[in-house]
Amino acid sequence: MSSVPSNSSEGIYQILKQEILDLRIKPGQPLSENELCTRFGVSRTPIRSVLQRLKETGLVDVVPYKGTTVTLLSMDEIEQRIYMRVAIESMVLRDFIDVCTPILLEKLRYIIRKQLVLLQQPDVESSEFYRLDSQLHEVWFSTTKKELLWQLIQKTQVNYTRFRMLDIVAVQNYHEIVAEHERLFAIIEKKDKAAVESWVKSHMYGGIYRLGDRIHTEFREYFQPATSQQPLK
Repeated sequence: MSSVPSNSSEGIYQILKQEILDLRIKPGQPLSENELCTRFGVSRTPIRSVLQRLKETGLVDVVPYKGTTVTLLSMDEIEQRIYMRVAIESMVLRDFIDVCTPILLEKLRYIIRKQLVLLQQPDVESSEFYRLDSQLHEVWFSTTKKELLWQLIQKTQVNYTRFRMLDIVAVQNYHEIVAEHERLFAIIEKKDKAAVESWVKSHMYGGIYRLGDRIHTEFREYFQPATSQQPLK
């Protein structure tokens, strides 16, 4: 656990950032300075500093004299992020297969088992499931010495992270996601490089398929107005 005080500027920033990424604070939801001051027991100065940082991260829009709202999701950006992830991750996974050892295979198996154990809980903690999902992907980036790529992906994908959480929270088809990881494990174990790109595409676009029309109906208010641009697939 972090030792940063929850009412410090850094503590408040981390709490609000995580709540936005976890969708406990929804896209388009207003954030009141007064309410935040009361909640954290601080003055306006640190709250305004935190909101500015959240703006720079791309998580909120701050309009002078009008207020602050959590940014809406952009499907155009999300689809381009997925397109980028498919291209990069397919290459990284093929490189990983070349250097994968029995110990690394066991590391992947262990993370997948932790996800399965988590699913046995009566109330699955979505943020922990997502953390384990990210931890699995990080293995092939770190093993192939592509940590910089992984860090860049993590720093610039706040839209995609929230979309993935929407997929996990709304659909709650955790077992399907774990089954995808198990299929990848088999691909890596067999060193089947030809199957990698197909798996990556299916896995990365899975949220769009699972949410389906709900993106345009039930969760329409979470997204920026659609453009006429065709999805990048």
